Amino acid sequence: MSVTVQARPYEFTLNPQQAALVIIDMQRDFVEPGGFGDALGNDVSQLRACIGPIGAVLATARAKNMLVIHTREGHRPDLADLHGSKHRRGRFATRIGDAGPMGRILVHGEVGHGIIAELSPIPGEPVIDKPGKGAFYATDLETILRARGITQLILAGVTTEVCVHTTLREANDRGFECLVLEDGTASYFPEFHRMALEMACAQDGIFGWVAPGAAVISALAHT
Repeated sequence: MSVTVQARPYEFTLNPQQAALVIIDMQRDFVEPGGFGDALGNDVSQLRACIGPIGAVLATARAKNMLVIHTREGHRPDLADLHGSKHRRGRFATRIGDAGPMGRILVHGEVGHGIIAELSPIPGEPVIDKPGKGAFYATDLETILRARGITQLILAGVTTEVCVHTTLREANDRGFECLVLEDGTASYFPEFHRMALEMACAQDGIFGWVAPGAAVISALAHT
């Protein structure tokens, strides 16, 4: 049964049985003090606002038995999957793999690499470990989606203009219909967040749709 989500640039027809909620990189390394985002000099409190809206949509998606997928950006302990260009980029005192307050930064298995407690995955929800910005690069995400007949993605997480937007563009090129949660995404830079959302639905939906979490929850209530 399809439902209508009030969205920009126009209504989004959502089929919950063919849709997945993809929560991108809600990790301690990005959202909490002492992580990678903090080490780069960002105000991590800017990202906290999206936790509540994501949690509300997540609870509804689970209640409706929708597929929920989580992603984590990070690297092997030996950093074999970390491109040298990514490692060198930026003149920062602390880099990926260095020791931090929550363990080695953006390294699998470290405390900072984990998803925040408020949005912790439950058994049965796939967790995609990705070495890049996009969730499709060097992962089995597309295989999982195709195997389950998923054609639509609801995208949430951080940051709007980097990992969310990269995933949105990758998904668009692969034929997935995408809706971005405007209050379920966030950036360290509010102006980047706003413009990334505008770009997503510009030109009558060049990459997809944008809607608040409440609109998705309201639509799912009718299923």
